[in-house]
Amino acid sequence: MFVLPILLLVYPLDKFISLQLKMTHEYYGELEVWNDIYDGSIDTDIAIYGSSRAWVDISPKILKDSLNLKAYNFGLDGHNFWLQYLRHLEYIEYNPHPKHILLAVDYNSIQKRKNLYLYEQFLPYMLWNDNIKYYTNSYEGFSTYDYYIPLLRYAGKSTQLKEAFEPRNTQTKGKAYRKRGYKGVEKQWSTDFEKAKSNLKEYYINIDQGSLNLLDKFLLECKTNGTTVSLIYTPEYIEGQKFIKNRDTIIKIYQNFAKEYNIPFLDYSMDSICFNKDYFYNAIHLNKKGSELFSKTLSKDLKDVVDIQQLQN
Repeated sequence: MFVLPILLLVYPLDKFISLQLKMTHEYYGELEVWNDIYDGSIDTDIAIYGSSRAWVDISPKILKDSLNLKAYNFGLDGHNFWLQYLRHLEYIEYNPHPKHILLAVDYNSIQKRKNLYLYEQFLPYMLWNDNIKYYTNSYEGFSTYDYYIPLLRYAGKSTQLKEAFEPRNTQTKGKAYRKRGYKGVEKQWSTDFEKAKSNLKEYYINIDQGSLNLLDKFLLECKTNGTTVSLIYTPEYIEGQKFIKNRDTIIKIYQNFAKEYNIPFLDYSMDSICFNKDYFYNAIHLNKKGSELFSKTLSKDLKDVVDIQQLQN
């Protein structure tokens, strides 16, 4: 009798704050993608999965223009396949399944970070959501109670609360950051890579077995339900490739998955783009000029390894 009236008061407030936050375009457009997912508004033939290297490297528009197939980019900033799979689960629960999945893999796809980077993107959607709880509670970020008690996860979140209650036209809370999940980044080469090299001679990737197993599970599920998949290793600046100590091991893992599941693995590690800084804004991300050039190359190559005509039917 004591708790129920409190819940009746806090839940509508929780709902209001969450709805207001959903209308913002913060966190590199992640909220925009989540909104499209939960609105059930994504109608696409090709789903592009991956990290930030997916959403800045692969243009859905160029794929559509070349292949005559609708494409949507689900790239998730700063996270490996563990949370990319969460996004996949939520997407197929609320939207029609894609015909083909382009999974952009890289050396971070199977290395799991400890902290829940950009945890704010989950705030409007996580209350009583079992999938979000399962795939995010292994990170440093939320407590168990945050997933179940209304308003608790907003405690101390002054930035998000200010954003929610800021008076403005609710129809225009800023300009969309991404378009169909993609953002061409208009930047030139930065000094980030040179700074990293000055601090470390090389970088070793710690492979997370749980993420590796989840990738295997995902590929098996796609094979079982008839969804075709292509693995894509997008261009990476050549000097940056040399910086990763066990890079050959990572590439071999993806080659083995491709062989086991009889799917294409398009590795662009030696593409001419990788030798020209003009196409990158750092060692692992293409700028807009580079991503548009690469997306055209990818579209052309997909015609050779994927039955495009079948996908169009």
